[in-house]
Formats: sequence, C-alpha cells, structure tokens
Amino acid sequence: MRTIQLNVPDNLDLKDYDFSMIVAVKLYEEAKLSAGQAAEMVGLSKRAFIEMLGKYGVFAFSQSVLDLQSDIKNA
Repeated sequence: MRTIQLNVPDNLDLKDYDFSMIVAVKLYEEAKLSAGQAAEMVGLSKRAFIEMLGKYGVFAFSQSVLDLQSDIKNA
C-alpha cells in the first residue's frame, strides 16, 4: 500500500482517522475498492468497516438487483 501526503487546512476539524474513513468510504461507494480493501486502508476488519458505512450515509449492499445477486453468489 502506498502513502499519500495531503495538505489539509487547519480549520478542517477532522481527525486523521475520520479523514481516512471518508476517503475509504467514497472509494468503496464508487466501487474503486472492495470492502476488504477499504477496511484495510483504515485499519479495520471488513465487518467493522461495513458496520460503519451507515454513519457515512452509504449502503452496505448494492442497490442493483444484479449486483446484489452477484454479491450473494460470491458470499
């Protein structure tokens, strides 16, 4: 895994963990990362990451029936 350095304004009142979660959740939401990859990015188990998705307004399951069927098949 690579590390990226970002310059974040001082007035942005977010802890490093929260910032990492926002990025990981967004990448998961856009299907750029799997739940496991996103969880690893923030140092959580896959289950813990999935449980946190609701806090960030993201559904754990795809809204597409075909995607959901595929998720069930691959579970």
